[in-house]
Amino acid sequence: MRSRQLKIFYFYLNVKSRKIKKQITEKDSAEGKAFQKSLRRFLKTVGKAAIVSLLIYEVFFYLNMGRLLLPSEYMAQSLLQLETLLGFFYILSIFLIFPLISGFVNNRLNHLQPFLKILFELVLVLIFNAILLSLIHFAPLLIFFPEVEPSPDRIRTSYLVTGIFSLFFYFFVERERSKKRLQAEMLRSARLQKENFQAQLENLKDQVNPHFLFNSLNVLVSLIPLDADRATEFTRKLSKLYRSFLDNSSEQLIPLRKELDIIDAYIYLLKTRFGDSVQFEMQISSEAKELQLPPGSLQVVLENAIKHNGSTRKKPLLIKIFSEENFLLVKNNLQPRLEQLESTNTGLKNIESRYSYLSEKKPVFTKTETDFIAKLPLLKVENS
Repeated sequence: MRSRQLKIFYFYLNVKSRKIKKQITEKDSAEGKAFQKSLRRFLKTVGKAAIVSLLIYEVFFYLNMGRLLLPSEYMAQSLLQLETLLGFFYILSIFLIFPLISGFVNNRLNHLQPFLKILFELVLVLIFNAILLSLIHFAPLLIFFPEVEPSPDRIRTSYLVTGIFSLFFYFFVERERSKKRLQAEMLRSARLQKENFQAQLENLKDQVNPHFLFNSLNVLVSLIPLDADRATEFTRKLSKLYRSFLDNSSEQLIPLRKELDIIDAYIYLLKTRFGDSVQFEMQISSEAKELQLPPGSLQVVLENAIKHNGSTRKKPLLIKIFSEENFLLVKNNLQPRLEQLESTNTGLKNIESRYSYLSEKKPVFTKTETDFIAKLPLLKVENS
């Protein structure tokens, strides 16, 4: 009878293994690939459980009988075979359940104090160990060998030894492995955030490039029918300017002196179009020129001043660029255009967004009754 029950048990395992093999053959489907990945992870766990089970039973046999290999007459006993198999399933269940416990504690109980968290884990591990040992080890023995009644001492020893093993495995193996997985996930999350940050920053910078090129081409189109020689020189300056702009746009921060090199060419383009109706004053300290700012920021501020203010020779638009402590200030007198332009403040919002990714310092834009003042932080970057 016992032999027949064991054959039924082995037959059940064989049928399950055949079903798994059938699912493995479904390679083309996405579900099949996901199943294969899960199965490889499961088989790896099975292999570890088999090795640990073998080591534990070899130690047990050696301590009780003084030898690593049992005589053949012992190995042929059905009870010993079943106990060995159930021991393997118990170890396997520990390997499968304890990661779930660790994940639950780390995801749901992080708000607990460290002592309470450890205490909760300890109790949870002991409870699950007792349940698994009862269901996987003692229950099948009672079913297949009802006449064999384990002594109370053996039951107590079993729960004590497996409890110690479970606590050791959980706190010194699974918990540390869970920490490493959490750290790896945090690093992955930080890397994704960095990549997202870089993508957003590049997107903000890319908003400036087409805008600048579009306005420059408009200037060139208006200049060509008026003066071909000046249009040629304008084209050279535009080419040189845009080359510098492209070279620097890959940088997240550049020294102010580089930005001023670009602005000199940009001012030439503006003076070519507007003449004396737009005037510039610049006073920047040598110390400020070595500080940094997002590339194109000053050009956007100047373009904003030109866009929203009218100018004539009698009533020119005066733009002052000067440094004050660790700030670059751009100040222009307010001369609203006769035709009102709908302002979206896209350029200024762009500057604010770029600064927000790079520093806690924020640009300040102030409008008084007579002037508009842009105050851009100049950043000091160590080992830039």
